[in-house]
Amino acid sequence: MITKKLFIFDLDGTLADVYSAIEKSLNFTLKKLGYSKVDFEEVKRNVGRGDKLFIKGFFSRKDANKALSIYRAHHLKSIARYSKLLPYAKTTLSKLKRKEKCVALASNRPQIFTDKIIKKLKIDKYLDEVLCADTINSLKPQPKIINMLIKDFDVKKSDAVYIGDMTIDMETARRAGVEAVYIRGGSSTFSEVKKYKNKKVISSLKEIFDLYG
Repeated sequence: MITKKLFIFDLDGTLADVYSAIEKSLNFTLKKLGYSKVDFEEVKRNVGRGDKLFIKGFFSRKDANKALSIYRAHHLKSIARYSKLLPYAKTTLSKLKRKEKCVALASNRPQIFTDKIIKKLKIDKYLDEVLCADTINSLKPQPKIINMLIKDFDVKKSDAVYIGDMTIDMETARRAGVEAVYIRGGSSTFSEVKKYKNKKVISSLKEIFDLYG
């Protein structure tokens, strides 16, 4: 018997690997505006706060708005080509649905990109609700996105868990008062998230079932 009722997942670095798509779009934009190329690891370390803040970290204030437009236009194409599921993502979501659990997604990605990714990767059918920061006007680590999902599914906070790969996800869970699961291999290292006490740690999504029955 699985002990939790609501499983909330982050997207990038948790269910999907979109880092290559992000890197391609960013470096395309940098080149277009005359900036130097950045390496893959730097891109990976800086994702997770939404694309507006992401772009501001690489461009001057005067170029930021233009860069965002170029980046978004390119990114719609690159995510279709380079996005891929992380190991056990589809089987985990499928099993949770067979067990009649509520499954949701909470992402700082804009809705248009999130929808494109989950449809391309064919996991949309496993998700009961998808909330993105731009649709609710609130970025993680503000807890609004988690609190809204808990309210929508009418569950207690103790019956919900949030799974993510970054400090921002652990902080969001802490502020929302729900248990967190940190999955290794994403944008934040274990040393960066170890200060968060109310969390469990996994190396693969299939370990969700070892934690919760």
